[in-house]
Amino acid sequence: MLSARSAWDLTANPLAALLAERRQRQQPVVDLTLANPTAAGLPVPGDFPARLAAGAAAAYRPEPLGLRSAREAVCAYLAARGSLVHPDQVVLTASTSEAYSFLFKILTDPGDEVLVPRPSYPLFDFLAGLEGVRTVPYPLRYGAEGWRLDVDRLAAALGPRSRAVVLVSPNNPTGSFVHDDERAAVEELARECGLALIADEVFADYVQQGPVPGRSFAGPADVLTFSLNGLSKALALPHAKLSWIVVQGPPAARQEALGRLEVVADTFLSVATAIQEALPHLLSAAAEYQAPLRQRLAANLTCLRQAATAAGVPVLRCEAGWYAVVVTGTDDEPLALSLLRDDGVLTHPGYFYDFADDGHLVLSLLSPDLPTGVDRLLRRLRPAGPLLSGAPGTGGAGIG
Repeated sequence: MLSARSAWDLTANPLAALLAERRQRQQPVVDLTLANPTAAGLPVPGDFPARLAAGAAAAYRPEPLGLRSAREAVCAYLAARGSLVHPDQVVLTASTSEAYSFLFKILTDPGDEVLVPRPSYPLFDFLAGLEGVRTVPYPLRYGAEGWRLDVDRLAAALGPRSRAVVLVSPNNPTGSFVHDDERAAVEELARECGLALIADEVFADYVQQGPVPGRSFAGPADVLTFSLNGLSKALALPHAKLSWIVVQGPPAARQEALGRLEVVADTFLSVATAIQEALPHLLSAAAEYQAPLRQRLAANLTCLRQAATAAGVPVLRCEAGWYAVVVTGTDDEPLALSLLRDDGVLTHPGYFYDFADDGHLVLSLLSPDLPTGVDRLLRRLRPAGPLLSGAPGTGGAGIG
């Protein structure tokens, strides 16, 4: 009676089961997996509720691509970041997940394939599976320059049913951008094989280290390219429920894609009027909304790097984003389970993100409790090492 594409294994994994047990017993948890900025104790500018309420009073105007004023606000936001986009190239959606759903609908048929990076956020398998589409992984590899896209392995993964390549820049959880040389190679593959590019850029405003090594995919492109972003990360407002797709590429392909997206968007009309009406003000105040989060991320990353350096524990280089990867030198899941059971610290083992090798934990730099959690983690990894409070401000050797 029920579909095969929703036949997921709903059994809780051991970490989720242990967390549920701990919370049922009302035992405290230091959560280093926190992804919800509204639960991170960050201040939100006080005018947000008023702006949303004012938008809610507006008349309903069901425009499939989104209100023109809202799409113009997206263009202004992108222009301030170096990408010139026309409002007619912008499609509003309720979330980035919905944007993926719309794109899979217009780019693929059931049984087709989309290529996705590994390691990366594990949601792609669910989003593609709900459309009857298969994901095929291609690897990111870590070396002296940090994380880089393995273009040769990407090319080898292409098949007759490949339809699109997903690029996450910056990636979650590696924090790595798609560099310009990597982009050029992937675009060449896309031209040769008739592929579309889907670039997820939701963390692009949160640069952690050095200059940005690649230009935004929201700008002009020679192949059909879709750039995704939204308020969930850009303004730390996941409850605002608004994201966008920017469509670039050769004019004929771009216009056909936009026409198809308009039909899909008109079928759902999922973006609320209130947030669209509020969007011009919200995006014009992006710096104000981002400032507390930027400060939290920078402070936590500095804290982690200094403490880990003092303890001799590597932290992989991250160029941007909300996460950091710690190299533990031991099996992921047993360590994560023991940290939660014995130290009350919740982390994500690397295998959640399909790391090729064992020995990684992913930590959220958003967490207000990161210093406490890192102290406990480093005590477990280096029982004789210094505590966080005594870590010198070195931030150097062996750390990305």
